[in-house]
Amino acid sequence: MSDITKDSLESSLRQLKCHFTWNLLEGENSLDDFEDRVCNQTEFQSSEFKATMHNLLAYIKHHRGQNQAALECLGQAEQLIQREHADQAEIRSLVTWGNYAWVYYHMGRLSEAQAYVDKVKRVCKKFSSPYRMQSPEMDCEEGWSRLKCGRNNTERAKVCFEKCLEKDPKNPEFTSGLAISSYRLDKWPQPQNPTGALRQAIWLNPDNQYVKVLLALKLQKMNEVDEGERLAEEAVQKAPCAPDVLRGAAMLYRKQNDPDKAIELLQKALECTPNNAYLHYHIGACYRAKVQQYHRAGENEMNGKREELQELIGQAVHYLKRAEELNGNLAHVCSYLACLYTQAHQYEEAEYYFQKEFSNELTSADRQVLHLRYGNFQRFQMKCEDRAIHHFMEGVTINQDAKVTEKMKNKLQRIAQSRLSKNGADPEALHILSFLEELNGKRQPADDNSKSVWVSGPIVPSASVAEE
Repeated sequence: MSDITKDSLESSLRQLKCHFTWNLLEGENSLDDFEDRVCNQTEFQSSEFKATMHNLLAYIKHHRGQNQAALECLGQAEQLIQREHADQAEIRSLVTWGNYAWVYYHMGRLSEAQAYVDKVKRVCKKFSSPYRMQSPEMDCEEGWSRLKCGRNNTERAKVCFEKCLEKDPKNPEFTSGLAISSYRLDKWPQPQNPTGALRQAIWLNPDNQYVKVLLALKLQKMNEVDEGERLAEEAVQKAPCAPDVLRGAAMLYRKQNDPDKAIELLQKALECTPNNAYLHYHIGACYRAKVQQYHRAGENEMNGKREELQELIGQAVHYLKRAEELNGNLAHVCSYLACLYTQAHQYEEAEYYFQKEFSNELTSADRQVLHLRYGNFQRFQMKCEDRAIHHFMEGVTINQDAKVTEKMKNKLQRIAQSRLSKNGADPEALHILSFLEELNGKRQPADDNSKSVWVSGPIVPSASVAEE
């Protein structure tokens, strides 16, 4: 095949509607993170989304240089479409055929790529379009694919489902897609109220238990707790083996400060997908919440319950370590483990996980909280006030969360006042006050009440665990 023919083929390929022209990796920093999100999140794992999953996997395999494996994924997608959508097989296969064409093109098998371009062209010509057609089924496939890819694609997914509904306003699948997109966009990039879309989706398809759980979670945020809990219970009863439903309901109970019920549901979900890092993480986080409940209760309440507390710490560590083994990029896991090991007085392990968390790619807000936790660890457990000061200063400088910033400024001021109460010329204390003065635009007072300010709050041995 000549270069001109190759150029002509590439021109045809760019007109196809498929994963290779949707630019799904735009804004992604890591193919590993992208693959993990697509493959291991619990959402959309039911049989109706299997063809979508296989197309996405083919796209990922290609980007890993595994084109033969990509072809195998596309073959599985094609079989599923024939089985699940026999009456719409041609239209539903257009995206898969477009992916086939692109993979063969990248493999240098140009005649086979052209054959799939021609298959797309034959179907589209029936609808007076050479290579792409305005089909709600194709827009729907793009919408589900974008939803599966995560937050960067959610707005575009919503647009896809809106286009679908212009053609078929009462379609349950399109309505569900719009409802889920709206729910995800509730807080980002600007607030929306998805309750209307969620209720419409349930009305058109009462068997969609996942959408029912999303509505329950939204109602909980709106303080309509009773209806939210009723919907969650109903969804779990009707879909007792659906991981996305179980996880969603678990999140509702966790937010209601019922970690035991949340753990029960997450354990059921784990039976279906035993190697899912996200489920292990959420179970570990629930056990961690139970540990925090003990500490909030105070020392008197903990008397006689030390063994029970150690058991909870052990469970939290077990599930969080498993989550970290399965996916080393999950946010907060190493920090949580460090704090739990601190609580168990296993300081070498705590130090290991603190350092591991520092080495991860963190948001500015997460890094600020990490400086707070590690500063507490150095101050209270390791008795190294100088290192604590360093990390509190680092955290204050980041200044992402006003509450966290204020906590560390208060800690620095107390340390400085305590030092000055013993030595009015303490250079480190004066450096801290100068640092705080520069931040606040005014000098922090080092007056005669400095000692009473220092002792006004009790030292919490487990502060690195208890503080957020």
